[in-house]
Parts: sequence; C-alpha cells; structure tokens
Amino acid sequence: MQDQQSARLLGPAEVRRLAEDLGMRPTKKLGQNFVHDPNTVRRIVATSGVTAEDVVLEVGPGLGSLTLGLLSTAQAVTAVEVDAALAATLPRTVAERAPALVDRLRTVEADALSLRERDLADRAPTALVANLPYNVAVPVVLHLLAEFPTLRHGLVMVQAEVADRMAAKPGSRTYGVPSAKAAWFADVRREGPVPRGVFWPVPNVDSGLVSFTRTEPPSTVAREQVFRVLDAAFAQRRKTLRSALSKWAGSAARAETLLRAAGVPPSSRGEQLAVSDFVRIAEAARDIPDDSESSGAR
Repeated sequence: MQDQQSARLLGPAEVRRLAEDLGMRPTKKLGQNFVHDPNTVRRIVATSGVTAEDVVLEVGPGLGSLTLGLLSTAQAVTAVEVDAALAATLPRTVAERAPALVDRLRTVEADALSLRERDLADRAPTALVANLPYNVAVPVVLHLLAEFPTLRHGLVMVQAEVADRMAAKPGSRTYGVPSAKAAWFADVRREGPVPRGVFWPVPNVDSGLVSFTRTEPPSTVAREQVFRVLDAAFAQRRKTLRSALSKWAGSAARAETLLRAAGVPPSSRGEQLAVSDFVRIAEAARDIPDDSESSGAR
C-alpha cells in the first residue's frame, strides 16, 4: 500500500497524457522541457536537502513532476507558474496523484521576476528548488535571493553552461558577473550533470544542478553599490580595472586610487577578483572623498 504522505510521481506516459489533455505543445520561448523521470525527481529532492521544516518555492512547476516529489518531503510548496493553463491544472494533478498532500500546495500564477516579498509574506519560503528556463535562470535566482532573505538554501536545474558560470570561482574561464553576484548571497556549488533523456521534449543542450547555501552579506556597503562596481569591471573584460572602472569612479586616476586603497593592483582584471575584492573597492569609494566633486571640477 502506498504511504499516504508520498506521491505517485509522473512517468513519460503520464507527462504526455497531461500535455495532450491540455492540448499543449511545449514552447521554446517559455523553456518548457518537462522532467519525466521519477529517479531524477528523487535525486533532485534528495540533493536539495529539503526537509519537513522547509517551505519550498518552486518556479516553473510545469506539469508537476518535481512538485509531487517536493510535496512528499517539504512542509509546504509554493509553485509559481507563468502559464495560466499549467497553473490551473497543477492542483488537479496533485489532488489526483497525492490527495493527502494537496493542502501543502499553493499555486501562484505569476512571473517569478515580478514576485515581491510581500506576495508570500503569509508563507515565507525557506528553500528554492526549480527546473528553471535556461534563458532566465540567472536573473530569476538573483532576484529571488535578493527579494526573499528567508531563502536559506536551494537547488536549481539549469543549462550546463549556466551552472558552470553560477558556480565558477575567480580566475576560471567561466567566472563573471553571475558568479560574483551569486557569491554575494550564498555559497554556490555545482552538483553534477542531468542527462538530456530525462526531459520531454529532449532539449538540445546539457543540464546541470547547482546548489546554494545562504551566507551573511560580505559588507555593510549596499549591495547595489557593490554590484555597480561588478558590472563596470566586467563590461570590458579585456581592460585593466584602472581603465574599466574609470567611468564608474569618475576618472582613471581616481579608479587607481580606490583600487590601491582596496589592496587591488590597478593592472588586475575583473575575472581575477572575488566578491570580497569588489566589496573593498566599493568601501574605498564610500570612504575616500572624490576631490573632483568637492572642487567643482568637471
């Protein structure tokens, strides 16, 4: 007999049937590649570290494959789905395949990038677990980490190249803005590949898992100020920081002054710096007056 606190997960036949019932064809625009392998769902849930204490935020639940797995483990799941038809169908699927768990589900029809902390104030999420559309994965993760300080940990499935960029460390070929900004919020790690064959339709890219564990902000300087330094540093990757930060700092000379005050060689490039280095540059800009502004120079 099936445990009442577990769900009957979706297999390939069930995923296709649900799609046929909806009369839908997955669209590339919305990044709709649905997981149809129960073992992959179990692996994601286990790797995510979700427990009965967690309120999970799931973005893009689609037909409900991962939702069903999460409901069996988490205290509750808030599923955010931008597709109206899928959002309406998800509660029915859960009621059919996990009737004892349906009260744990809340479905929100919305774009994840429009979510605000007040929207989920009555059920603050503690974990993010999602199969994210490849074209919006980084913006979604960064937005949710910024907007929901209650998110303590999570696991996302994204395009393999995106996973590499999110978890990259300074000095590596894939290190850049996504890596450094993600490091402001959390310790980010690569958790292995996901084969193409577990999706329907089969994507033409490889996928990977990325986990994160929230850490304390590395500075009292406002995040936006640090991110402006980051954006400027990587906007012209081939240039030295003295040159790349000249517009942000007001001049190349002031950029050099701030870099030296932060203990960063002016000849360095953005990909060599950790988020802590960018923090020190922002702190130097806060603490060292801009002589050109005080003198009225242009």
